[in-house]
Amino acid sequence: MKAQRQTLELAAVKAMRAAAGAMPGWMANAVGAFLGSTFYTLDRAHRRVALANLAQCFPARSEADRQAIARRMFQHFGVLLVELLRFGRLSPEAMRARVVVEGEERVRAAYAKGKGVLFFTGHFGFWEMHAMVHALVFQPIGVLARPLDNPGLHTLLEDMRQRTGNTVIYREGAVRKVLRMLSAGQGVALLIDQHMHSPDAIWVQFFQRPAATTSTLAALALRTGAPIIPVFAVPLPDGRLRLIYEHVVEPPAAGVADPVRDFTQRCTDVLEMYVRRQPDLWLWMHRRWRDAPAPGTRGMFPAVRDEGSADA
Repeated sequence: MKAQRQTLELAAVKAMRAAAGAMPGWMANAVGAFLGSTFYTLDRAHRRVALANLAQCFPARSEADRQAIARRMFQHFGVLLVELLRFGRLSPEAMRARVVVEGEERVRAAYAKGKGVLFFTGHFGFWEMHAMVHALVFQPIGVLARPLDNPGLHTLLEDMRQRTGNTVIYREGAVRKVLRMLSAGQGVALLIDQHMHSPDAIWVQFFQRPAATTSTLAALALRTGAPIIPVFAVPLPDGRLRLIYEHVVEPPAAGVADPVRDFTQRCTDVLEMYVRRQPDLWLWMHRRWRDAPAPGTRGMFPAVRDEGSADA
């Protein structure tokens, strides 16, 4: 049954990809928004999660306002799906023509330091397309990701992610690969807005609520000296995307009691700022806040040492 379901899922996505490639932009947006609205109506479980998260994070807004945000969020992710399937088939020249880059000088200055660059964002806006175009504007990067459960969809998405030269890095052996890329002066990108179960999770404030967050970003930056740049891809009225490269997040001052947590909080604050500005572009249907903070949770460095690569 599982294999049959996965086969049907892959066939449906391939059919949608073929159809999306023939659509003009306005039609792709309309189809994506329709898909999102349909899931908002039918997927009660994820709708409840989204509305509960919004109620906790925006208590001053009316229920009607929060429902409107949730509906637009579902519509956005429908548009994201269709646009990703279209975007992944464009030529490099066409991809480049679809974006406006803001903060290019910050990225070039960061690369010039020779320590590699760490880029981060969240499930916000059009992050997948941003990674693809980054390789064309600057240079290919490593993208940390989780494998999909469906092998066929996994291969399809991996091919799209790597089409412009990027490398997808999965958990097995990830630390060594990332350290090698940074030492070679290359860039690595990761998402920091998923609930973490692993030992390298730390608790920081996100919308004034404790959230289990990856310590990988801060730990790598502190170890290697690689600058951290927040990145965001937001839609423009003319159908293009604005790729924003924010100012480098400054590391904590010497003597801070918990520099990894402090650095992670600084990065999370930037993400929260963007989510507050455009809440309909973030994945509210994800169960971001779950457990109570676990005291004494270890950061990334013990895990790195266990791999035997921290002193390599």
